[in-house]
Amino acid sequence: MSLFERWLTLWVALCILAGLLLGNLMPGLFVSLASLEYASVNLVVAVLIWAMVYPMMIAIDFGSLKDVGRRPKGLVITLVINWLIKPFTMAALAVLFFNHIFAGLIDPAKAPEYIAGLILLGAAPCTAMVFVWSQLTKGDPNYTLVQVSVNDLVMVVAFAPIVAFLLGVTDITVPWETLILSVVLYIVIPLIAGALTRRALMARGGTAAVSGFTARIKPGSVLGLLLTVVLLFGFQGPIILAQPLLIALLAVPIILQSYGIFALGYAWAFAWKLPHKVAGPCALIGTSNFFELAVAVAIGLFGLNSGAALATVVGVLVEVPVMLSLVAFVNRTRNRFPA
Repeated sequence: MSLFERWLTLWVALCILAGLLLGNLMPGLFVSLASLEYASVNLVVAVLIWAMVYPMMIAIDFGSLKDVGRRPKGLVITLVINWLIKPFTMAALAVLFFNHIFAGLIDPAKAPEYIAGLILLGAAPCTAMVFVWSQLTKGDPNYTLVQVSVNDLVMVVAFAPIVAFLLGVTDITVPWETLILSVVLYIVIPLIAGALTRRALMARGGTAAVSGFTARIKPGSVLGLLLTVVLLFGFQGPIILAQPLLIALLAVPIILQSYGIFALGYAWAFAWKLPHKVAGPCALIGTSNFFELAVAVAIGLFGLNSGAALATVVGVLVEVPVMLSLVAFVNRTRNRFPA
């Protein structure tokens, strides 16, 4: 790893502070940037995530995708944790903290909204950022693509029923525009661009040309991550400083859920003797969240200024620091897994 990558957590911390500072000093700028959205997907953030995902897509060898089916264990772990465990543990933690442990610290009338927001977050597994975490842990790009693709197909049919069941309601409106646009922006477009780029590079100089090109553009991928952090914290800077205790309370179950789900997935992958390049992304995909979908549903069901919307936004703020700590742990434990 380069010196810059080795100290990535420090740069992220500085970007968090920069986002909070700029968000409070120049709120008009961030309001303007936040307004650049379609179907609850912010287009500026979408471009930055695209910059992060694109190098990973170039590394995908489509000829080897057919071999992924011979290693189904990673897919089994991903699907079981994302759809049979994670939504329910998040709901349990939300109820435990906001109906009991934190009951004396919050407005009781707001507790159901906070719980609903956390449930939405737990029921929306990651679509885009898992490619970034996979790349940082030297994950298998082909396997990661299949994991995300299968996960997205399940999400289309499972998200609404699970959320409806956990919220105790029957009329859940899935924002299909948000779901479809996110998949197109974060998977389809960069996948096509990556495939075309890889084809051109292979024709020019083979795998050496592919490796050289991805190494040259990798700093742009990291820069995209850092700018995304600045924007996310800038968008919510005034809210964070206005309600620091509430933000901290909402962060507690999210952090516990993240580390708990990761530990389960990583331990399961270790027990099944999966190679590290599959085990790492396998555990990280269940830990990360599809925050655009969660935020969009929370706003649609409860309103822009609701406690549910705030809870999903806190999930966005917590995700990058937590995921970077897990990426570091995955990299440090590489030698514990089969080669």
